[in-house]
Amino acid sequence: MPDPAANPAPGADSRPVYGRVALIGLGLIAGSMAHAIRRGHLAQEITGHARSAETRRVAAEIGLVDRVCATAAEAVTGADLVVLAVPVGAMGQVAQEIAPHLKPGATVTDVGSVKQAVIAAVAPHLPEAVHFIPAHPLAGTEHSGPRSGFATLFDNRWCIIVPGAADPAAVDRLAGFWRALGANVDLMDAAHHDLVLAVTSHTPHLIAYTMVGVAEHLRRVSDSEVIKYSASGFRDFTRIAASDPTMWRDVFLTNREATLDILGRFTEELFVLQRAIRMGDGELLFNYFTRTRAIRRGIIEAGQDTAAPDFGRSGDAPA
Repeated sequence: MPDPAANPAPGADSRPVYGRVALIGLGLIAGSMAHAIRRGHLAQEITGHARSAETRRVAAEIGLVDRVCATAAEAVTGADLVVLAVPVGAMGQVAQEIAPHLKPGATVTDVGSVKQAVIAAVAPHLPEAVHFIPAHPLAGTEHSGPRSGFATLFDNRWCIIVPGAADPAAVDRLAGFWRALGANVDLMDAAHHDLVLAVTSHTPHLIAYTMVGVAEHLRRVSDSEVIKYSASGFRDFTRIAASDPTMWRDVFLTNREATLDILGRFTEELFVLQRAIRMGDGELLFNYFTRTRAIRRGIIEAGQDTAAPDFGRSGDAPA
């Protein structure tokens, strides 16, 4: 196989290699993993499976993985690392399907945006002879499908790993793998992960979907006006609201407690601003916006504001 030291990936501090990596689900995250694995020479073979026959056809056509398999069971056979990259609501079923075919000593991980529900759905089906280590790369775009992935998606992004009671050596190996894909790695327990993501991702997505829905219901504003006069704020909302609906349906159904908690806090903050506007309290508004601007600047300084490639213009739109 190629020399793992060649063409190093950003952030790689070691060169772990899994002999065979199986990607179950072939959308943006799994596709980007495939490209980044090849960039860093991190596996001898990449197998893949998707439920949709059309997705499998496109993945085979573009050579996304070394071998596209007709079933998930075929894809995981002999794999050293199995990545569940399917909607959160489907992970339990997939785990049950692949469990009898997993190689002893293999690591099973996932890329889901919710961790407690994934653990509850997946762990009961897996044999004791495999290592189950949930993970979540905090990276993505509004695009989906086998054509949407790109090798640099994880560069300087964070991947959260939930080690639980997993073997420390297996956790270290998976963490090194993600670093070799370009990511920064942090360890976190499942409940804390779900609360953090409710703040940083889940609630903002729900607000974006809601704002776009509000615009759609304002019949006084025609569709052409909404599109023609969209300022940057509304464009950002529409970009977020273009994300995969199946994935986000499952996220909100499986992380409902944390999301409802943060939505309640958001509503309280919104009432404060609503009252300030009604009462003409410019000082409160100015101070509030000053504090939130500082947070935005912190995000930029942390390097978490890099724009994704414009696939809509490049022609590499999702299938």
